[in-house]
Amino acid sequence: MLRMGRIKSTMIKKAARQLLEKEHIFNSEFEHNKKILGSTMPSKPVRNKIAGYISKLIKMQSKAPKIRKVRPEEIREERYQYSI
Repeated sequence: MLRMGRIKSTMIKKAARQLLEKEHIFNSEFEHNKKILGSTMPSKPVRNKIAGYISKLIKMQSKAPKIRKVRPEEIREERYQYSI
């Protein structure tokens, strides 16, 4: 069964990501994020959309596996190590 979700506008996504990078006071609860945004947003629907997208991003980050960045030197060393 194909499920279709709502599409968020680019403005909502960009604002949510910028707020997440600046402030680390948000969490995965929508109500908490909505209270933090408070009256700083231009309208209630925009505030609610941003708060919802922030909580979605935080939930996705917690579920995603942690990926370790590998430097090119490490790849070369591992490639040429032989066991006898």
